[in-house]
Amino acid sequence: MAAATAQHARNLPSGAGIFMTAPDILYLPELLFGGLVWILVAVTHVEPANPQGWVMFVSVFCFVMTFLWFVIFACGGHRNSGSWAAADFVYHALAVIFYLSSSVSLASTTIAFGILAPSSVTYKADIAAVVFSYVAMLLYFIHFILSAIRWKDF
Repeated sequence: MAAATAQHARNLPSGAGIFMTAPDILYLPELLFGGLVWILVAVTHVEPANPQGWVMFVSVFCFVMTFLWFVIFACGGHRNSGSWAAADFVYHALAVIFYLSSSVSLASTTIAFGILAPSSVTYKADIAAVVFSYVAMLLYFIHFILSAIRWKDF
């Protein structure tokens, strides 16, 4: 069993190889759009703040975890032990669920805020945050599907 796990870990990319494989190339766009959501939500002030807090938690959590995941894969830390293909699949499934729930919450809050102040700068920033949130969710979903295929092949 240990030999099979080590063989699978060797098949996962590391170093510059993560920029050439289908699911792993999505790390940078996930970081970019997740960071944009984080920034745009941070600069706005919308009442009620509770849905915005969830969006901030999701965007910061996924940004930090994706960055750590990216560093682990880039440095080859996944080659030492465990089933990293399964862990990659589980993390991206969680990220999709989190981003879907926060995107819906952010869109709902933005629609409600737009009725009150449709021409404000905050409303326009929130619209951009909603778009980037759904794009980030889509990227995480594509990564999830490709990670599931990779995991199944192991």
